[in-house]
Amino acid sequence: MTADEMRIREFAYQIWESEGRPAGMHDRHWEMARKLVEAENQEAARPTISNRKVTRPTEANLTPEANAPTAAAKKPRAPRASAAKTTKEPKEPKAPKVPKATKTPKAPKSK
Repeated sequence: MTADEMRIREFAYQIWESEGRPAGMHDRHWEMARKLVEAENQEAARPTISNRKVTRPTEANLTPEANAPTAAAKKPRAPRASAAKTTKEPKEPKAPKVPKATKTPKAPKSK
């Protein structure tokens, strides 16, 4: 048995278990596992491509002072929104609630 067949068998078993071990679904599980192994093999066969350019270091890149931000270059921070909320006028107090009238219980009917 090849390594791919072993991998397919392992995947099919994991799929079968994850679906609650249903009966009669082995062909579907095997096909799903075969596709997974095929995708893995294609991923492994694909060469890795680096899009990153490699450049030589320059004098400006080597000095730490060139990259450090200066205090004069920073923008002043905007005031926080919570400071603006404290300047609002207070609301008028609400009128006290009046209790609802209660119903009196009815006397039981006599026969």
